[in-house]
Amino acid sequence: METSISRAIVENYHRKLSDCIESDAVIAGAGPSGLVAAARLAAAGKRVTVLEKRLAPGGGIWGGAMGMNDVVVQDEALPVLAAAGIRSRACGGGLHVADSAELACGLCLAALRAGAVLLNLTLLEDLCLRGGRVTGVVVNRTRIGDSLPVDPIVLSAAAVIDATGHEAAAVQLLRRRGLLDPACVLQEAPMDATAGEAFVVERVAEVYPGLWATGMTVTATFGGPRMGPIFGGMLLSGARVAELILRG
Repeated sequence: METSISRAIVENYHRKLSDCIESDAVIAGAGPSGLVAAARLAAAGKRVTVLEKRLAPGGGIWGGAMGMNDVVVQDEALPVLAAAGIRSRACGGGLHVADSAELACGLCLAALRAGAVLLNLTLLEDLCLRGGRVTGVVVNRTRIGDSLPVDPIVLSAAAVIDATGHEAAAVQLLRRRGLLDPACVLQEAPMDATAGEAFVVERVAEVYPGLWATGMTVTATFGGPRMGPIFGGMLLSGARVAELILRG
């Protein structure tokens, strides 16, 4: 019995990993924007791989605000919740409150059921560039790649999406090498929820050929204001980057 369990896990996982070596889109970060983008792209028939360096997907959703596990979304984001079967309750002023655990689980389930593949405990270590274009990601195991001299592997993709949030990990890899446009300041402005919610959707962009920014990566990359525990902008930002990639 024990050997059969081990064999089933090893064989299935390595089949899954092998299928991820070539994707239409690789998304670094399984937070709200990354998961929405994954669901939209996979539903459109794209091969999507989502990388998450932590054990659990969901990004900053789980803690709500100060550990109070509820989050707020605005009217415009309700269709995203409905598509994932996530419940919410109106709380006035065009705002709605949702349970953070239900939101995290619902978005993850929607992405997986649409056909996206999630690789957790997988660290984005570097980017693969060829001919002035990002062509894939260099990945390693979390707690191995950042602590031991163990070589990584490459997963190739037609599009790479940085959904790593405040750290803007993929964007930073290019900035440190002087490859980014000077407009990419990589510093968030102070909190302004209204402006921040608009910014994170409107400024979704391909920051370098083959590399897209979504969610809080947009805010960190272009110096937008942070917005706190309102998540509608994150959800709509993920939908927006998927729309732009599908538009080609």
